[in-house]
Amino acid sequence: MKPSINAVLVSLLLLIDVVSVCHGGGLSPVFYEKSCPQIDRIVRNITWSKVAENSTMAPKLLRMHYHDCFVRGCDASLLLDSTSGNPAEKEAIQNSNIRGYEVIDEIKTRLEEECPGIVSCADIVALFGRPMWQVLTGRKDGKVSHSSEASINLPSAGANFTTLYQQFIGLGLNIIDLVALSEAHTIGVAHCAVFQRRLNVTGKGDIDPTLDPEYAEFVRTQCTNPGVAVALDANSSASFDSHYFAGLRQNKGLLRSDAALLTARRSAHIVRRFEKFPVFMTYFGNSMKKMGSIGVITREEDGGEIRKN
Repeated sequence: MKPSINAVLVSLLLLIDVVSVCHGGGLSPVFYEKSCPQIDRIVRNITWSKVAENSTMAPKLLRMHYHDCFVRGCDASLLLDSTSGNPAEKEAIQNSNIRGYEVIDEIKTRLEEECPGIVSCADIVALFGRPMWQVLTGRKDGKVSHSSEASINLPSAGANFTTLYQQFIGLGLNIIDLVALSEAHTIGVAHCAVFQRRLNVTGKGDIDPTLDPEYAEFVRTQCTNPGVAVALDANSSASFDSHYFAGLRQNKGLLRSDAALLTARRSAHIVRRFEKFPVFMTYFGNSMKKMGSIGVITREEDGGEIRKN
């Protein structure tokens, strides 16, 4: 059954930011107030129309934002095409299933008509989150993109807690951000190729013992080939809620990186707390804002630009 647009978007509107405004890194919540006052309307109208046509677009745009920020910061380097002798980030195997580029292109084209040379692609990638959480703007676009950096810096679906924690700390995030941002797996899917080793640990058909046996057997029946997509959240993959955390505590975390959150006492405690959606909601917006500020470029002299395309 096709997920309801209400399930994907309207529930996300609950994520209106409840924390105070942070003006760090040269970013501002009103950066385009005078130079491009139509920006929010244009981004919202195009984004919502695309999600209305295809409800899977919401998690795809969220994933694009994650994958952009974790490599070179939030500079839209993920959008750059490869050049001769240099495969770009989008060519990395970790980015092979990134979708939604055409949505960013359509928004950029429209904004260039209204406000030529003003709005960066980096801000467009981040702005899909308004009004779901507060998005600061003022980013410039980066000029460098290497697939090798994506391969190194993007968190792996098979990572253990220590590896995940070190990656997040290295980006200026903390353990609360790690758990809160992992909750994005409450919507969207993963292909069987990504987690198939959990269903066949030693090659003899044995299931990862940290998976709920009944759930593992169900997933195995779904994975008729490596390209099949399975819901990341076993409880409610079509809506943004706290059921992801309940699923983790039922040993139904599809990815090893999900299950890893239960292997450290502090993160397991946060998982339990975040089962209460109002508690989770107070942290998620802030974590998204922090992630959206990773490695931002705000000046041309620092290697930034406003791309035309």
